[in-house]
Amino acid sequence: MLRRFVLLLASGLLLPAAVALAAPPPAQSETHEADVIVYGGTSGGVIAAVQAKKMGRSVILVCPDKHLGGLSSGGLGWTDTGNKSVIGGLAREFYHRVWKHYDQDEAWKWQPRSDYGNKGQGNAAIDGKQRTMWIFEPHVAEQVFDDLVREHQIPVHRDQWLDRTSGVSKRDGRIQAIRMLSGQTYRGRSFVDATYEGDLMAAAGVDYHVGRESQQQYGEQWNGVQTGVLHHGHHFGVLPTPVSPYRIPDDPSSGLLPRISPDPPGEYGSGDHRVQAYCFRMCLTDHPENRVAFPKPEGYDPDQYALLLRVLEAGWREGFQKFDPIPNHKTDTNNHGPFSTDNIGFNYDYPEADYERRREIIREHEVYQKGLMYFLANDPRVPEDVRSKFAKWGLAKDEFQDNGNWPHQLYIREARRMIGQYVMTENELLKKRPTPDSIGMGSYTIDSHNVQRYVTPEGYVQNEGDIGVRTGGPYEIALGSVLPRREQCENLVVPVCVSSSHIAFGSIRMEPVFMILGQSAATVACLALDQDKAVQDVDYQEIRQRLLDDGQVLEYDGPTGRAGVGRGTPVADLDGTVVDDRQAELSGVWNVSTSAFRWVGGQYAHDENRADGRSVARFEAPLEAGRYEVRLAYAYHGNRATNVPVTIHHADGETTVTVNQRKEPPIDKLFISLGEFTFAADQPAVVTLSNDGTDGHVIADAVQWIAK
Repeated sequence: MLRRFVLLLASGLLLPAAVALAAPPPAQSETHEADVIVYGGTSGGVIAAVQAKKMGRSVILVCPDKHLGGLSSGGLGWTDTGNKSVIGGLAREFYHRVWKHYDQDEAWKWQPRSDYGNKGQGNAAIDGKQRTMWIFEPHVAEQVFDDLVREHQIPVHRDQWLDRTSGVSKRDGRIQAIRMLSGQTYRGRSFVDATYEGDLMAAAGVDYHVGRESQQQYGEQWNGVQTGVLHHGHHFGVLPTPVSPYRIPDDPSSGLLPRISPDPPGEYGSGDHRVQAYCFRMCLTDHPENRVAFPKPEGYDPDQYALLLRVLEAGWREGFQKFDPIPNHKTDTNNHGPFSTDNIGFNYDYPEADYERRREIIREHEVYQKGLMYFLANDPRVPEDVRSKFAKWGLAKDEFQDNGNWPHQLYIREARRMIGQYVMTENELLKKRPTPDSIGMGSYTIDSHNVQRYVTPEGYVQNEGDIGVRTGGPYEIALGSVLPRREQCENLVVPVCVSSSHIAFGSIRMEPVFMILGQSAATVACLALDQDKAVQDVDYQEIRQRLLDDGQVLEYDGPTGRAGVGRGTPVADLDGTVVDDRQAELSGVWNVSTSAFRWVGGQYAHDENRADGRSVARFEAPLEAGRYEVRLAYAYHGNRATNVPVTIHHADGETTVTVNQRKEPPIDKLFISLGEFTFAADQPAVVTLSNDGTDGHVIADAVQWIAK
């Protein structure tokens, strides 16, 4: 087990002062009743409560939170949207209200609106035509959520913590009431668990999973341990030379540097208990009038950042690449690089931990991340060019004012995930099979952050678990993914800890999707009450019609909605034996894209134009003995390399061909022939390509073998 840097400061949990809203805090040991009880003040919880009220039901929003909105108001203002056209209903209303705020001149306190620009995630941050804004300051998001519950007169009971041991009363498969540690009891006919942790779901006896499933469990490629898979730049392969994990370089007897696990990473593709790393999404500023210098946290230990010094000494200088700009000279600052704000390996206990242990974990993350920023801005061992730049930044004085300007919400990227009526997997997201009974859509890249930092067999440090796979367009989310199995609970819906595999949750877990699912789940709960049915028994066509009437988007017909529609050619439509980049073994740095003219399958991989010889793609296929034409697919463009070395490993040896990927492929604008070769039955057919000495982006898309 990874040794944790756990401080004895657990009593300092980040529990900011509550913001008074519509009703004063309830008296102790009271019972409160409503048709719908929503537990959890996340963005999905607020939207679920609003939808229940709009459908004519009484509702109480009860939550351990003191600030509404979860991550949407807790620092994640650089919204992970994916395809914005599939964000509808109350989620789109939220972003419309954000637009209305920034459409006022007085909203631009620290910079003119004209200086902000219009930069977002792939689209405009400010969409005047659609009257939406996707990038925002934390306090603006919180105000929107507060306005929503106030306008709909929804009682909000904050700082209420579920008694997870004996606080759920069930009878005949239905929750009757939930009790808080304060003694408050909430009685309802239907319940929504909108927490990031799934505490109500678990306490109600609903099945769930923590950690990564094996590849075999759901027939997925990107689940389980992913040693050797390096999709983004958040690993040590981005450095020019490997990094020793030992206190004295290359001397194992000196012991490991802090924040490196001594445990083996596990077998490739196997399941494990690990969850992707957490961090705080800091709101920073370099505007002098609004800047608070990075504080030195109590318990600060500069030795915790010794590994970061080696990264900096190796020449890495990308520390500001995820200082994403939000209005008023502020940032939504996220993890970036091999050693950054993600606190890798220190959260494994969190999903199942009791409240005291969670306080310890949250505190450890706070000390780690505050210490990281203080270290970068002040430690004399940090290279001066880095230190001087970080010293110009600090916390935003006008954000999180009741919490020392520090975010009130830790980014719980993943905790429990329900095992419900239908389990969403990468196969639905990648359109390998259809999704039944859509209640909303997601579209963001399948995105898992690292889950561990370990020592490789060669004796170097490496991160593992960071995955980025494009979905090839928006995908549908099944009704069954928010419903427990009928025999486990008949009146609970779960829009946040949805029924999905680890890797599918890597895309579903985005804040706009939680709002979409919050609205849809509440719709199911209210229709079940209208008809006096279990939530599992409501007719889908009735659910569908209500969702469409309320503006939800349930299908998408755009140019990249499905592989093969538009520019992605399905592997199944091609002759011979085809191995796509998703089946290839990729080492070094690779990212994925769908922005070119044509490609095979749902995506193609590219090396980010590194030309360092470390990015290698290996395509392997079992073939019957014989002679085959070998073809390479690549998405051509003017920024591609003209000299990509491609090696065919065949029965007579090896042949290397140089491919100019700037030229349009001559075969169906997809493939170029590498020649004809003989392959034996007792050895696999292999084609490799690399970025060794290349003069542009290298594309790894697919290899095709056609028998002659």
